[in-house]
Amino acid sequence: MEFDTIRDYLLTKPFATEDFPFGESTHVFKVHSKMFALMSWRNDALMVNVKCDPEDSFALREIFINITTGYHMDKKHWISIYLQSTGSDKSKESRLIPDGEVLRIIDNSYLSSRRQTS
Repeated sequence: MEFDTIRDYLLTKPFATEDFPFGESTHVFKVHSKMFALMSWRNDALMVNVKCDPEDSFALREIFINITTGYHMDKKHWISIYLQSTGSDKSKESRLIPDGEVLRIIDNSYLSSRRQTS
């Protein structure tokens, strides 16, 4: 998935806003005042950090090599999804997460954050 596609999807969520509290290179998406996603580039790859149920996090990390514990986040409740590489390592491309799965994970993060504000 491309940066603009994910950014646009995140901003279609009701009450979602984009902010830059960590600098211009890290896009932070919130619902009300709760973060539900962060997007940036790390090691030449587009990375999205999202909230995730600890049991789901474990299962996703077992299935997908491109999902790790949350980079610079609470390792129990956040995961990092590496989506695309700008480098020459094409072997990573075959291990990418299906788009539908990425959107499902984002939806769960959004719903989790939104429930916390209700």
